[in-house]
This record gives sequence, C-alpha cells and structure tokens, in this order.
Amino acid sequence: MEKAELEELKEKVPCAAVLEHLGFALDRKESTRRAMKYRRKAAIIIVIHGGKGWFDPLSDGKGDVFRLVEHLKGVQFVEAINEVAGLVGFVPPENVWARGFRNREPDLSAPERWRARRKPWRGSATWRYLSVARHLPERVLRAAIAAGILREGPHGSMWAAHTAADGTLTGWEERGPSWRGFATGGAKVLFRLGPREAPRLCVTEAAIDAVSLAALENLRPDTLYLSTGGGWSPATDEAIRALAAKPEIQLVAATDNNNQGDAYAGRLLALAEEAGCRAERLRPVADDWNADLKAMEKARGKEAEADRRMPAGRSRVKLRPAAPALDPPGRRGGCGGGVRKG
Repeated sequence: MEKAELEELKEKVPCAAVLEHLGFALDRKESTRRAMKYRRKAAIIIVIHGGKGWFDPLSDGKGDVFRLVEHLKGVQFVEAINEVAGLVGFVPPENVWARGFRNREPDLSAPERWRARRKPWRGSATWRYLSVARHLPERVLRAAIAAGILREGPHGSMWAAHTAADGTLTGWEERGPSWRGFATGGAKVLFRLGPREAPRLCVTEAAIDAVSLAALENLRPDTLYLSTGGGWSPATDEAIRALAAKPEIQLVAATDNNNQGDAYAGRLLALAEEAGCRAERLRPVADDWNADLKAMEKARGKEAEADRRMPAGRSRVKLRPAAPALDPPGRRGGCGGGVRKG
C-alpha cells in the first residue's frame, strides 16, 4: 500500500473507532476535549490530536491508529493495516464535547494565564469548593496557597500548578464541581507540595489527593507530596527519577486503591528499585485519599454530635480514624526486599 493510501486510511478511521471495536469505553468523567480517556478493565488509552493519535499512560506505547492496533492486538504492521481497513465506515459514538467546540488555541501563554488568576482566599468560590466539597482543612489550604501552587479557576474550580525541577510552571491540573482537565498548551510534570529537599516522596495521581494525603498526615515536614496528574509523560518520569536519585530518599507509591492505582504503584516501585532508594506502597482505605479525608471528617462530625448529646459529667472514649494502609511485608517494595515503613 502506498504512503498516500495509508494516510487516507488513517483519515477514515479514528483511534476511537479501534477502541470502541475492541471493547473500550469512554470515561467521560476523566476525559477532556483534547484528551479522551478510554478504559477496558485495567487497560487505559488516551486519544489525542483530534482522534489521530494516542498514548498508553501505563506504558511507553503511543502513535497512530496502526500502532494502536499493533499495541492492543500484538500483530505486525501489515495485519494492523488490514484490521484498520476493516473499520472504514465504523463511527464511534459522538463524544460529549463534539457540539459547539471551537478548536482554537488560547490568546495568552500558559504562564500569562496563570499570572492573570487570583490566589484563592477565604470565602472565595474555589475556597468553598476545596473546604466544603473536598473537606480540605484551612491549615493545609493556606500552606498550598502560600506556596503559590493554587489559583482560582473559572466557575469555582481549582488550578493546581505543575512545575519543573527549577520551579518553572509547565501547566496545571483543573478540578471543579463539574469539570476536570489540564491546562491547554501546558505539560504535565509534577504538582509539588512540601519542602523541595524532603527525603520522603509521596506520589499520588491527582493534586486533590496529594493535598488530601498531606491533610491526613498533618503536613509531615519530611515529606514532599506529589501528583502526576493522572499521566506518566517522559517529563514526569524524568522528574521522579531525578528526585529518587538523591541520597536517603524514600519513594512512597500513594496511588489510588484500584487497578489503575496498582499499575501506577508497580511502575513507581520498579523505578525506586532502579534508582536504589527505599520504597513502599501506601494505599487509601477507600478509593482515593480525598475519600478517606471525607470519611475522617464525617466520623469527627458524628463524634462531636455524640459529645453534644452526652449527659453532663460523663465522658466518652474517642476512636482515632484508621491510618492509611501499608501493604504487608513480603510484597514488592523497591530496594532491599519487602516494604519498609518510613
């Protein structure tokens, strides 16, 4: 087949058609206009470039529609061509942003747009979203705001900065009551909360979870709380390796308590082994750290209500909330064999 014919075939068959045909489903909650997340059990594929490209956040896989078939079915290029040709005319379901979406780049650069946004303040829409809907305590919110890593987004949403090792802004996670995404024109590296030279590195999948874990751990002074923003770009990989290469580092895989979180954790523990640092798997009791934080605040509210109803002169024994779960010894935990508790 000639190159022109291959290009024509790629135009006729979007990556979404292959994924829908192979049993993947669009995760609308986790998708954005420019990055459509498809799931099939633990497998994840992100479709980009208007449906013409893709990447696998849990591996190094990426490319065009032919490479996608090779990646998912383990076939050679010629077989992939035949598979794609067989999908000509297959139209995947219309995505939720297809109508009314204008494909234009923002007028300002990412740093200019960041500087134009205010920091959250007590009583602002973003402050209410983080403190009321997300149950983040004031002390932790003020620490993140003082570090300059939070901004007011549109409609009460939060912008959480991703930065390079030298502190340069590369983009931001966007999260709100009815929206999640990443900065248009930005690049995922790492969200960072805590001392830059901290020996303990807790890596989560979202800035909300990084801040929630910081709240649960009462902002440990020896810990840098990190978020990959749900991706694993080459820049993210390089940034984590650079941090793990420092002396006396402990890398904590604090990812979600689900299949995707376990896949990310496995990658982090393998990275720690390569870097020669200590490592552990720290998993939330619920699905993620913000859910754990909400559960703890709910339990505290019930205790406070019970105290108010307790007859005068009597006291009640208070139970402390469950601690984050460490995987038991014997599971893979990086260098030295087994999980080590920091």
